[in-house]
Amino acid sequence: QVQLVESGGGLVQAGGSLRLSCAASGRTFSNFAMGWFRQAPGKEREFVACIDWSGSRIVYTDSVKGRFTISRDNAKNTVTLQMNSLKPEDTAVYYCAASRNGESVVPDSYAYWGQGTQVTVSS
Repeated sequence: QVQLVESGGGLVQAGGSLRLSCAASGRTFSNFAMGWFRQAPGKEREFVACIDWSGSRIVYTDSVKGRFTISRDNAKNTVTLQMNSLKPEDTAVYYCAASRNGESVVPDSYAYWGQGTQVTVSS
């Protein structure tokens, strides 16, 4: 079992920044690839970014490339998502997730999920 707890969400104006963190406990964190997903009201959960166990392979969805940065610290069991130049369409609940199967854009590849943190971007 891996327990994941997100933090760092909030309300920000368009163009602003937020830094999301996900703290992991339980199994060895470095055994897992990590991903960030988001879900807006009335929409499907969508992939945002993922990172492999070492931090050397990273994938972003096109809409956040150049604005968001995913990173991880295996010594501190954390993964972060730095979000800059936020837009109203970034408004969603953001979830971190852990996968034993390597980094993936597919939600079903992730066995463990956090409870989510709300990000609201006002125009």
